[in-house]
Amino acid sequence: MLFPLKAKGKVERPYCWLQDRIVRTCARENISIIRDAREVLRYEVNRYNTHQVHSTTSEIPEVRFNRARESGQSFFRPFIIPKPYLHLDDVFCLRETRQTDGYRKISLWNQTLQVPKVDPYKEVNVYIIPDRKSQTIGIRIWHENRLVLSTCYPRSMFPKIHF
Repeated sequence: MLFPLKAKGKVERPYCWLQDRIVRTCARENISIIRDAREVLRYEVNRYNTHQVHSTTSEIPEVRFNRARESGQSFFRPFIIPKPYLHLDDVFCLRETRQTDGYRKISLWNQTLQVPKVDPYKEVNVYIIPDRKSQTIGIRIWHENRLVLSTCYPRSMFPKIHF
């Protein structure tokens, strides 16, 4: 037997109210095109965040958020690339693990890549970074928290990779 999921009332009520308000506004103004409904949504979200006093906190959400951020009470922090990584591409990418063969090579979707500075039969982490503009695939190979290879290949070399 499946049970319906229940959200907390303090979260559900304001968003349900906001959703109902958008639907009513669209009906009242005879809006039936999604593009026009998006304008209503933007207006209502802005009004809710910057002008309306929240029913639970009795504060305007934007004012409350800014005060929390200034006082250090927010979980928002500046993004810092974690060590040992050097670039955003090392964080936001597809990842694979491979083991070098006796000739210090790995196979990646039927392509053989030479991996320098890594002993035979060692595990390496392969980070795959797509670049849609140039239609290339960036490959960054890490071994024991050290970047050992950074190269770029035409996307046609890896037809099985879909982003």
